[in-house]
Amino acid sequence: MEETSKIDNTLYEQYGERWYTAFDDPIALLRAENKVKVPWILEYLEKHHKDSQTVLDVGCGGGFLSNDLALAGFKVTGVDLSLESLKIAEIHDRTRSVKYEQADAFHLPYPDQSFDVVTAMDFLEHVEDPARVIKEFSRVLKPGGLFFFHTFNRNFLSWLIIIKLVEWFIKNTPKNMHVIELFIKPRELRDYCREAGMEIQELTGLRPIVSSINVEMLKTGVVSPHMRFTLTKNTLLSYLGVAQKLNRPLDKEGP
Repeated sequence: MEETSKIDNTLYEQYGERWYTAFDDPIALLRAENKVKVPWILEYLEKHHKDSQTVLDVGCGGGFLSNDLALAGFKVTGVDLSLESLKIAEIHDRTRSVKYEQADAFHLPYPDQSFDVVTAMDFLEHVEDPARVIKEFSRVLKPGGLFFFHTFNRNFLSWLIIIKLVEWFIKNTPKNMHVIELFIKPRELRDYCREAGMEIQELTGLRPIVSSINVEMLKTGVVSPHMRFTLTKNTLLSYLGVAQKLNRPLDKEGP
C-alpha cells in the first residue's frame, strides 16, 4: 500500500444538492448503502430496543439516516461540522422534525445520558482518535442505550477496492476522501467500545451486489441508479454493527 496523506473532511462543504442528485461521485454509493443500513437498524431496534425514542446521528452529512429515522417516528438530532451539509439535510427532512445542529463530535453539547441511540455511519474512519470520540458517544448514551456504526476494515483488499478502485472508476472522487490508516479493524473497534463501557452486540458485513454494477459505470465513471448493496457475513471490507452501553464499566479484558 502506498503512503497516504491526511484525510480531507472539508470536501463535504461542497456537495450542496449533490448529496441527493449526484451519480458521478462516490456520494451515490452512500445513498445506495443507506437503503440497507436503515432497515437493519430499524429491525434491530424493533427486536431488541422497542422503547428507544431519542436518536443522535453524529456526522449526519446530508441527512440520509437522520431523515429516514425521523420518518420512522424517532425524535432525531443530527450533528455535523459542515453547515452546508446541515442546510441540505434540513431541506430534505420531510417530517420537519429533525433538530440539526453544528457540533464537534469530540465535545458534544449535550448532558450525560441524553439519548437512547447514537449513530455514526461512515464517520469513524474520518477521525484521528476514534477511541476518544466513542467515549464521548458513550457519555451521552443512556445506560442500556445503543450505538450503531458503519466503517471500513483496514487491510490490503479494502485499500484496493474502497480507496483505489473508487478513485479509478468513479468520476469526481475527491483526493483523500479516505485514507487507509484511519480504517478500523473490527477487533480494534470492539476494544474501543469496551474501553467506553459498551459491548458490541452484533456485526455484519456490507458489500455491493456485483450483478447491480453496470459495465457502463466502469467506462463512464457514473454510478448506476440501480446499484445495490447487501449484508454479508464477511467483514473484510466494510461492516455495520451495534454496541450497547452497559450499566457498569467493563474492563478491556472483560469477564
